[in-house]
Amino acid sequence: MTTASAAPTPDPQPPEVAEVTTIACVGIGTIGGGWAAYFLSRGYRVQAWDPSPEAGDRVRALIDAAWPALTQLGLAEGADPHAISIHTDLAEALDGAQFVQESAPEVLEMKQQLLADIDAHAAPGVIIASSTSGYSMTEMAVDAATPERLVVGHPFNPPYLIPLVEVVGGEQTSPAAVDWVSAWYEHLGKSVITMDHEVPGFIANRLQEALWREALHMVDNGEATVEQIDRSITDGPGLRWPLQGPMLTFHLAGGPGGMAHMLDHFGPSLKSPWTRLEAPELTEELRGAVVAGCDDEADGRTVPELVAQRDQAIIAVRQVIEQLRRGSAA
Repeated sequence: MTTASAAPTPDPQPPEVAEVTTIACVGIGTIGGGWAAYFLSRGYRVQAWDPSPEAGDRVRALIDAAWPALTQLGLAEGADPHAISIHTDLAEALDGAQFVQESAPEVLEMKQQLLADIDAHAAPGVIIASSTSGYSMTEMAVDAATPERLVVGHPFNPPYLIPLVEVVGGEQTSPAAVDWVSAWYEHLGKSVITMDHEVPGFIANRLQEALWREALHMVDNGEATVEQIDRSITDGPGLRWPLQGPMLTFHLAGGPGGMAHMLDHFGPSLKSPWTRLEAPELTEELRGAVVAGCDDEADGRTVPELVAQRDQAIIAVRQVIEQLRRGSAA
């Protein structure tokens, strides 16, 4: 976590995580709406703000679509998919909220103003987390009066299913606020990475962006189709990553000698032209090829159908992994 040594502790103190009952979701698009669905599934009341007149219908549809998957994973006692109110007045949405999750579009100036407005209206001591996918809290909190309570809580789509949340503070964020947010997400059942330093794109986005850029290069150069690229992951290394990740996967590739042997044996290949980390120019031709490839791979399946299949796959993988982990612990 990047924090200034003089960053004050939020005063008054935030509530105990177990005492939180009401959450404000500021911005309820795909990510914010996914957060709202997840918070509802854990038994909380949600007060949501969004300036769009269609926001209420949009988030209602998202919650209804997510609820069967959340039910399959297990609902908290008292979970109610209708325990949500939609507001166009920010102060009204924040009134009584004991935690705030901001999920506005990725526009820096918008984030800066919105976080300052949230900070001005949220009750003292209430921690404010941002779902930003790349901005640092240091650059987002420049206009906030009490930046010590502003923290990044970066989820992964869909946040109602993917357990990972990356937490990191800014230069003026209080270490106590970072600790509180990490404990809060863990209390919700999330898998939390509390980062020691601000890094553009955090950890997981940097890794998946590297793979994404190489995939675009391969399509652009005619080296692979969209479907070939996806199958190379889903039927290859992707099957190993849910449980052990890329680093431990390579550790096992080294045999009894582990990662040390892996690095000694395959180290020279790091100089081989196996990847191009610079992003290719996103030309109309490349864009068209990628879009057409996705349409071909979808093979007539609609986005809702693909989402439903994805959700079922994630649930199945998570349940099997949890069984394996429980067996290892036992």
